[in-house]
Amino acid sequence: MISAIPSAARPTSDSLCSVSVPPASARGSAGACWAMEPTVAAVPRVRASVRSVLGGWRIEPDRAEDMLLAVTELVSNAIRHAGATTDRLRVAITLAAGWLQLDVADGDSALPPTALEVELSPAEAESGRGLVIVDCLVREAGGRLMAFRAGGGKVVRVRIPASVCCSPSPGARPR
Repeated sequence: MISAIPSAARPTSDSLCSVSVPPASARGSAGACWAMEPTVAAVPRVRASVRSVLGGWRIEPDRAEDMLLAVTELVSNAIRHAGATTDRLRVAITLAAGWLQLDVADGDSALPPTALEVELSPAEAESGRGLVIVDCLVREAGGRLMAFRAGGGKVVRVRIPASVCCSPSPGARPR
């Protein structure tokens, strides 16, 4: 489920929010980043912000929904598991080279459980399955779910191929 990535691809905690601002150009990359207190109220706010960015980039609705589910789950997990040990969460979304990437960073260095650890948990457990669901959606979309330590904390990353809706013709209404 969760896999490690090479250290060369790992952002430092300071560089996580060093991305350009939307909209995406046909040849370039774009990104947006938010820093927030780890409170439950942050979840719908960041989800709405990500939805707005994805809409501005004209990301195909199914891909956008995959990312929205991922951001909801990853931010909720960060609040639940790292909220007591971190004062800020960082969420970054980028569109570059045909890929959508979501990074959620917190100040807790404990990595999420692996698929085997989740599989070995009691069947009656009331939580602990969200990352498995995100991983299944991400894999189905041709992407990966990863986690790694960075700057005293961790980053959980979702990366999926981007599908952009076609450009509207002049005078056409958006779908």
